[in-house]
Amino acid sequence: MNTNKTVRNKALFVSICLWSVLVFSWAMPAFGGDSLIKEAERQRAPEFSLPDSQGAIAQMADFEGKVVLVNFWATWCVPCKEEIPWFIEFERTYQDQGFAVIGISLDEKGFDVARPYMQKMGMNYRVLMGDARTAYKYGNVDSLPVTFLIDKQRRVAAIHFGLVSKKKIAAEIRKLLE
Repeated sequence: MNTNKTVRNKALFVSICLWSVLVFSWAMPAFGGDSLIKEAERQRAPEFSLPDSQGAIAQMADFEGKVVLVNFWATWCVPCKEEIPWFIEFERTYQDQGFAVIGISLDEKGFDVARPYMQKMGMNYRVLMGDARTAYKYGNVDSLPVTFLIDKQRRVAAIHFGLVSKKKIAAEIRKLLE
């Protein structure tokens, strides 16, 4: 029994290390010069199948051929409140150019708290209710906000942890839409 526990602990440690390498390899370009990951190094965005605020199921495949901003957020997240108006503007400005914003709420009380908040903020983009599995697939998201920019081939082109400037994200969106 003790050897099984040791093997499980080692396997867990290796899994955490691999996820860390994956997340940081995606994220490192965001900390330096060119904030977009080089095309040859981009990884396929994780799939999801999540309910939206109307009860319909959305999948990453629904956004094939579009540049997509995927933002993990919650109603209690202070920096999220600052970003949401930017995402509303990006959706309005770039949607006719093949761009979409997806908000993935990680609120524990689900749409009971998210829906009134969405109305109050005037969110004009699709909001999905996230779960632990989706958060795990996207690098074990456990602090908010986290924003992913997905290119037209459904590959992760940038990852931003925490609040990033509106100007930087807008420039990345424009570059991906070219």
